[in-house]
Amino acid sequence: VFVAAPAGIATWHLEMRWTFGGEAHTTRRAAVPPLLAAARRLETLDPAAARETYLSAIGAALNAGRFGRDDLAHAFDAAAAVPAGDEPAGQVLSSLITWHREGHEAAVPRFRRAVEVTAADGDVDLVWLSGMLVHEIWDDEAFLARTEKAVTSARDSGALSLLPTALTFRATALVYAGRFADASDLIDEAAALAYAGPSAHPAAAVILAAHRGQAEPALEQIEALAADAQASGQGWLLSVTGYSRAVLHNGLGNYPAALEAVRFAVEHDELAVRQRALSELVEAAGRTGDTAAAAQAREVLTELTRGVDTGWARGTRALADALAGPATQAGENYREAVDQLAGSRLVVPAARARLLYGEWLRRENRRGDAREQLRAAYDAFAAMGAEGFAERAGRELMATGETVRKRTLGVREELTAQEAQIARLAAAGRTNPEIGAVLFLSPRTVEWHLRKIFTKLGVTSRRELAGRNG
Repeated sequence: VFVAAPAGIATWHLEMRWTFGGEAHTTRRAAVPPLLAAARRLETLDPAAARETYLSAIGAALNAGRFGRDDLAHAFDAAAAVPAGDEPAGQVLSSLITWHREGHEAAVPRFRRAVEVTAADGDVDLVWLSGMLVHEIWDDEAFLARTEKAVTSARDSGALSLLPTALTFRATALVYAGRFADASDLIDEAAALAYAGPSAHPAAAVILAAHRGQAEPALEQIEALAADAQASGQGWLLSVTGYSRAVLHNGLGNYPAALEAVRFAVEHDELAVRQRALSELVEAAGRTGDTAAAAQAREVLTELTRGVDTGWARGTRALADALAGPATQAGENYREAVDQLAGSRLVVPAARARLLYGEWLRRENRRGDAREQLRAAYDAFAAMGAEGFAERAGRELMATGETVRKRTLGVREELTAQEAQIARLAAAGRTNPEIGAVLFLSPRTVEWHLRKIFTKLGVTSRRELAGRNG
């Protein structure tokens, strides 16, 4: 099958990798050997197809993570035998081989080139890996632009089987940009589209839940995903759940629980997870007095940001230095972190830097300066709907003597043009199938849109909707 139809390999493998449910669970680690065998057969017949297939094998091994044991090393060794290629898949493959053999710093230029090539190509098939590589080069602009383009390309091409994956990768970028409501909409849309192909990738939903900071529902969601990842042998996702627990607990100020969770997450060098988890580790370890763990995490973060000249990288490194470096330089490092991250498009890391700086200033008895940073952090967290971090910032503000008025968290959005059209039709008494026929949507998608419309307008029924439209 692989030899007869090489052109369909990448798409088929992508669908197989991100299918969450039923028998597809058996395709995780078990997919690596047959993919490697197919790639070897393709080497002389079609080197480009061989590189795609080797990349699929590496992707399956990366997804297996801690459960894959030596699979990833075997996949990289086998892939290194095929000649390098200039096509997008070949560029991504070469960058990953360099990362495996020579380390992160040596791979950064190749990662950057691979992201550029895949962005220019517009190939949705590679969003699952190029979306990860932007984390490794700490490029917030590419993170947002690449994921947005992936969604646009999937919509324009009508690739409904790939759209849920593109939507959830975009949602992850929007979480870090502080656009929680937009991220939630995309996650819900991906779930509504799941009937057309593979289910949506679940990482974005738990990352969003962790940042929203509602302890009970977030932990329930994280635990459910952890159980599924454990049962299906998805080590990468298991690390994501550890990272998400750490974010949640750091936001709630439960630092021992955050430290325990994040230690699990960094046990393995998971692509696009470890560097974020290390930032949580520095904070949790510092707050619990585990200076050795904080210092070690800071050292690894320094290595991962070496040779990367972006505000995201510089700000992350400065914040780690402030938390775990020389105490005499803490103030300078906090200021550097705030300045660098404020210049990025990632609102969440910038707000967290302000929160940490404000907490340090308060403990230095610089209450006026602390209020300035804490107020900015509180306002940012409240606007995006990060309840845990907002409450933490609010407690610190009150400790400086300032009165904090609890404000509504999050921002209710206006209806999109399509939602407004659906609302008018529903208010006029049209059924979901009738609305779908008019707008070329499935009744299930119409139902999903109506749920979002009800939430945005604060209504619970079509009767109330009709009243609002009247």
